[in-house]
Amino acid sequence: MDKSKLGKTGIEVSKISFGTVALGLPYGIGVKDQTDMLSEADATALLRSALDKGLNFYDTALGYGKSEELIGTAFKDCRGKVVICTKPVHLYDSHSGHTMPHSSQIRPKLEESFKQSLAKLKTDYIDIYMSHDGTEEVIENDIVIDFYQHLKKNGAIRATGISVYTLPQAIKAIETGKWDVVQLAFNLLDQSQLPAIELAAKKGVGIVIRSVLFKGILTERGDNLHPTLKAVQDHRQKYLAFLNDDVKSLSDLAIRFVLSVNGVSSILVGIDKQIYLDSALATFSQGILDDKIVEKLKTLTYPEPEFLNLPKWDRMGWLK
Repeated sequence: MDKSKLGKTGIEVSKISFGTVALGLPYGIGVKDQTDMLSEADATALLRSALDKGLNFYDTALGYGKSEELIGTAFKDCRGKVVICTKPVHLYDSHSGHTMPHSSQIRPKLEESFKQSLAKLKTDYIDIYMSHDGTEEVIENDIVIDFYQHLKKNGAIRATGISVYTLPQAIKAIETGKWDVVQLAFNLLDQSQLPAIELAAKKGVGIVIRSVLFKGILTERGDNLHPTLKAVQDHRQKYLAFLNDDVKSLSDLAIRFVLSVNGVSSILVGIDKQIYLDSALATFSQGILDDKIVEKLKTLTYPEPEFLNLPKWDRMGWLK
């Protein structure tokens, strides 16, 4: 698999990053509990299979169930061959109105998270340490920035990262010059982050894309959505007109579209079965899309991106 430079970090990553959340906890359409998940042995074997087939970039987090432990077990004897991105616990306390902890508590909370991740990953360094809390408040928080820069200066991490949600957050993170890598959501339905991707390319900031398949909705599994999502279902149908002998499925189209956008370093694909790994590799091998098709697809972004709120849909039970 081809690799790309992750901004100015000096790190080279596979164009497809293995998203491990579904290995660590129940996640995605049709996954209700651990009985729908791989065993630890099978999950470890799947991770090793991905490395053998050219994927060197693995995304995880302290909050992704047992995924850090699985990565640590899978790669303990070949740590230098893989690039690991993990994330600390959320700084915000959801039980107190999404408020930041007192300034005196921020660094200890981050230090404890980092210590736990090192132990679970069975490593003494992390390639990309990424904040989960990409709000404007966190992006410019001196205590948070100082902690990440301290880790980088001492070689405990190779690059700083932050995961953002809105376009203003992404722009601010890129413009600060403190965050080496920015992770954001971008897909056929929601293309609102395109200006940030373009800015990052100019600034030398690595861009990692999540939600490429929009939690399975932009795959063959997403053709029978909740009635409340009828408008999304109808819009999704428009993409099927692009399927042909070269682009055989909606998931192929969704992945190849994002891979075709300039400035994208790597895309996160959630993988919890060998068939999904093989499918992602097969899709990648087909190459990027023709420029004319990419431009046409850019005109088919969903007209109300603010409605594309997966956490809300999940809370409302629309993704069952």
